[in-house]
Amino acid sequence: MKPCATELHWPQAKRLARRAVCVIAVLVATMAVPLPAARAADGAAPLLAYGARVAGDDARTRLVIEFDRSPEFSIHYVANPVRVIIDLPETSFGLKPESLEPRGLFDAIRYGGMGEGASRLVLSAKGPTEVTHAEVKPEEDGKGFRLIVDAEKIDRARFDKLLGDQQWTGTVRAAKTDRPALAPARAPGAFVVAIDAGHGGIDTGAIGIVTKTQEKHVTLAFARDLVATLNREAGIEAFLTRDGDEFLSLPQRVQIARQKGANLFISVHADTLKQKDIRGATVYTISDKASDHLAADLAARENLSDEIAGIPLESEPAEVADILIDLTRRETQAFSVNLARSVISSFEGQIGLINNPHRHAGFRVLQAPDIPSVLLELGFMSNKDDEKQLLDPAWRKKVSELLAVAVRRYRQTAVANGG
Repeated sequence: MKPCATELHWPQAKRLARRAVCVIAVLVATMAVPLPAARAADGAAPLLAYGARVAGDDARTRLVIEFDRSPEFSIHYVANPVRVIIDLPETSFGLKPESLEPRGLFDAIRYGGMGEGASRLVLSAKGPTEVTHAEVKPEEDGKGFRLIVDAEKIDRARFDKLLGDQQWTGTVRAAKTDRPALAPARAPGAFVVAIDAGHGGIDTGAIGIVTKTQEKHVTLAFARDLVATLNREAGIEAFLTRDGDEFLSLPQRVQIARQKGANLFISVHADTLKQKDIRGATVYTISDKASDHLAADLAARENLSDEIAGIPLESEPAEVADILIDLTRRETQAFSVNLARSVISSFEGQIGLINNPHRHAGFRVLQAPDIPSVLLELGFMSNKDDEKQLLDPAWRKKVSELLAVAVRRYRQTAVANGG
C-alpha cells in the first residue's frame, strides 16, 4: 500500500493512529464520489437559455424556459427538503433574475453549472411535488425551443413512490461520472497546498450588498492570486480545486486534495451576515462543537452547498464517521490549529480581523482525515467596506502575500518537527 500523504509532514505520532489514518484515507479515496462531468465529445458550444417564466398556484405550477437549441433534459426528485432536479447539457443562463422568481409550488429556484458538460435547475418545493408533463417544443417563429415543465402537488405516499422508482444516484449525468485516475506523483520533497475557492456553478454563495457580486467569483479570483503567490515560494506547489465557474460537492473538494497529495487544505470564502456592521477576516478549523453562534450558523450555511445543488446527502457508516471525527480531533486538528494561528499572526496589524479571529465549527469541507485544513473567511459581502476590499486586486495581492508567509512558517515548523 502506498504511504498516505500524512507520512510526509506529520511529526512522530502514535504508530497505531498513523496506520489508522492511512486505512481510513484509502477508504475515503475509494468511495464512489464522481467528479465533474466532462464536456461533450463533439465540443459543441453550450446551450443558451435566454428567457423564462413561472406561473401557477399552490396546486399546479408551470415552468417555461426558452433555449436557442433543443435541450436534452432529465428530471429527478430529492427529499428532505423536497426538490425537483432538471439536468441539462452545459448551458449559459442569460436570464433576468426576476424571470424565475419562485411562485406557486416552489419557494426557491436555482440554476447554474455543475461542471463542464452539465448544468442544472433545482426547484425547491413547499411540499411533495410531481412533474406530470415535460416536453420541448419549437418556438412558433422557428428561432428557438421551449422546455415546458408542469408540476402538481401530490401526497407523501405518491412522492415516496417516485423516489423509490427513480433510477438515479444523485450524479449529474450518469454516462459521464467516471472518476479520473489519481494525479501523477508530486515532485520529491514538494509541500503541496490545495486552495479551494468556495462555491461555484449553481451554488453562487453570498451576494455583495452594494455591487451584487457573487461570492463564487470573489473566491475564485482570490484563490488564483494565492496559488500564483504560493507557487513562487521555493519547495511549495499550490493548486486549485476548481479553476472555473463549476460546482464541486464538498466531498469532491476533499477528494481532489487527497488525490493530489495535499499537505494543506485552505478553503476560501466571503460570506454574508445579518449584522451588516461585522467585518474582518476569520480563520475556522473543524470541531464537533462550534465555538460560538456565529461559527455554528456559518458552518450550517456552508454545509448546505450540496443541498443547494440538488445533491442527495448520503451519510458515511457510523463507525467510519466516528473514527474520522476522532482522528481529526486527536491528530489533524492540532496541525490545523497551528496553521490557523500562523495565518492570524501573519495578518495581525496588516489585515482587519474579526474579534476572536480563530473560531471552529463542524465544516464538512474540512473533514479530510489526514490533511490539516482551515476555512478562511476573507471578509463579509454583507459589509460594504469589506465588499470593496474583496473586489480590490491590490488588497487581494497583499492578503495572498501574507498568507504565503503563514504557509512558509507552518511548513518550516512541520519540517523541524519531523515532517
